[in-house]
Amino acid sequence: MKKPELLLLIAIWRFIAASLLAIGVIAIAVFAFPEAVRDENAGSLFGLSMAIIVLLTLISLSVAAGIGLIKGKSWGWILAIVNAVLDLFSIPFGTVIGVLSLIYLLRKEVREYFATAEK
Repeated sequence: MKKPELLLLIAIWRFIAASLLAIGVIAIAVFAFPEAVRDENAGSLFGLSMAIIVLLTLISLSVAAGIGLIKGKSWGWILAIVNAVLDLFSIPFGTVIGVLSLIYLLRKEVREYFATAEK
């Protein structure tokens, strides 16, 4: 079965989203962490550490979804759906992108492609 046309676009978006999240991690590490360390504020250090862990997890999910979509793996399709649902909470642009991604990823021909791609 032929690969659906817009999967590459969604995969590229996953890589762009991961890059934007990486910028957030870098910003926390460069600007916020030194300030929290200097002030010896344990609460701030804990909160910043948790934020970095969450962001790194989202980066990993996004990159894995992009790779899985490009390779035509069903796990990539599932991760892309999870990422699209998480995008819904990024108001306003992420919501629009998440809705459009979900609509496309749940189309019949896309579901059929991933059902037959690994067989």
